[in-house]
Amino acid sequence: MSSYLFLVLAVLVAPTLPAARAADTATTPAAASAELPTQKQRLDTLFSELKKTGDSDKAKDVADRIRTEWQDSGSASVNLLMQWAAKATETNKRSVALDLYDQAIALAPDYVEGWNQRATLHYQMGNYRKSMSDINHVLALEPRHFGALAGMAAILSAAGKDELALRAWEEFLTVYPADRKAQEQFGEIEEKLAGNRT
Repeated sequence: MSSYLFLVLAVLVAPTLPAARAADTATTPAAASAELPTQKQRLDTLFSELKKTGDSDKAKDVADRIRTEWQDSGSASVNLLMQWAAKATETNKRSVALDLYDQAIALAPDYVEGWNQRATLHYQMGNYRKSMSDINHVLALEPRHFGALAGMAAILSAAGKDELALRAWEEFLTVYPADRKAQEQFGEIEEKLAGNRT
């Protein structure tokens, strides 16, 4: 078994971390989430709402608010590096963007979105092992990161690891159950695996 698949398995079969359990027990209304003093508290409240929301449009709004929280590193310098990296990516200056993401991660190694954006760029560049490595960092910092889980599922599907991809989509849907695309992907892989078994 390759080392990156071992890491994937470790992440997917790991028990739910305390942060995820806290999201299940959060009782503060989402409307008051902006008034909560820490980003962690705001995220816990939003994730609790995301898990309970059955309406896909409302869930998308909550997911967008979560993404907004993730974008703020708490450092003006890191935020600026991330903006420059995004611009470099848009203008197809990928090596520049990669360097900027590297700098952001060096300055803020616990900043989840630095790792996530670099994982996305590696994926776009076809560097799947590096992308998977960054995804594992993302999920170690924030196991509820649905974007990273979707990226993991895509890489595993492309590698023909359908059972692991199904597991990644299952984790995604535990966090974000109302996402229609994830439901479709999960269903397609489940049908494919069922067909392979008959």
